Parts: sequence; C-alpha cells; structure tokens
Amino acid sequence: MKLKRWTYLIIGLLILGFAGLWTFKNFNFNSDFEVGQKVDDLNGVNVYYNGGVGNVTARNITTDGYNLGLKYQCVEFVKRYYYEHLNHKMPDSYGHAKDFFDKSLKDGQKNKIRNLIQYTNLSQTKPKVDDLLIFEGTVFNKYGHVTIISKVSDDKVEIILQNPGPYGQSRETYDLEFENEKWKIKNDRILGWLRKE
Repeated sequence: MKLKRWTYLIIGLLILGFAGLWTFKNFNFNSDFEVGQKVDDLNGVNVYYNGGVGNVTARNITTDGYNLGLKYQCVEFVKRYYYEHLNHKMPDSYGHAKDFFDKSLKDGQKNKIRNLIQYTNLSQTKPKVDDLLIFEGTVFNKYGHVTIISKVSDDKVEIILQNPGPYGQSRETYDLEFENEKWKIKNDRILGWLRKE
C-alpha cells in the first residue's frame, strides 16, 4: 500500500512540475511589458517582447507571402531582420532555431536551405556583425535559439535577441577567443554562425 501511495505522489508531483513549467513558458509574468511591445532594435528592425518563451501569437507573413515565423519568437526576429535589412529570403522558410545549423556541413560550407555560409563554433573565420548565431536546444527548450550578432571586438561578441523569456534581456555578451588560428565564442550551447555572402 505504501508503494502505491509513493507512486501516486511522484506522478502527482511530476504532473504539477510539468504544468508549472508549461505555464511559465507560455504566459507573461512580467507586468512591466506587454506582448508585442518594442524593447530594442537593430538597424531599424524592432525586437518585440514575447512574455513566456513558449508564447505563440500568430504567424508573421510578408506582403509578398514569405514566412517570417511565429510572431515574437526568436526565429521571427532574425528572419525579419534578414528580410528587411539584408534583403534575404531563405529557400526553406520553416524550422526551429537549432535547425538553422546543419551539423553535417564543415566549417565554411554553404547551408543551401538557408542560402547562407555556415561556420562552426571553432572556426578559422571570425564572427562578424549581422551573422546569425545558433544555439543548441536544452532540456527546457528543445527548439534551441537563434540570435543576431550586433557587435564584435577582439575578445567579445554582443548579440541581440527576441524572446529571452519574461525577465530576460534583449542583449547579451560572450567572450571571444582566438587560439590555434581558430575563433571560438565561449558558450558550449553555440553551434556556430551563418552569414550572407
């Protein structure tokens, strides 16, 4: 009988935990901002607040029918930035953030479904402003993350991002190292960067 009670207790706690995580990821707990509110911009392209990272408002489609992605998600911002600022459309306009990076490609090869050059996060090519930076997924976010590099120095990289969570910031900075003739951004989740030719 004790084993049965413990089993129910564990199942109940797991359900409660998953329900709490789902609620946090999908709702806005930060009353300082409203979903869809501008929080930053890069080269005139706005970054909007999304509340919980799992919040989905609607799909953003351009007037010429190009899919930018789900409003206020990270993918939507980077594709909108590339479309508006760099006049770039991806041949495959769908996919999660981590799917932007093709792990089968070598450093410096063309990523054909994104029509961008792909560099691994240990590359002979230094990251630069306007590159897309792709993050691997985690236990709490299986879709990964994609951002845009907004500043680069000899030892730092600044990124701008949309949908960092209800209390996250739109800018982050990472250390940049040059060792053995290769560049590395110091974050183990970073898969690499993509660049328009």
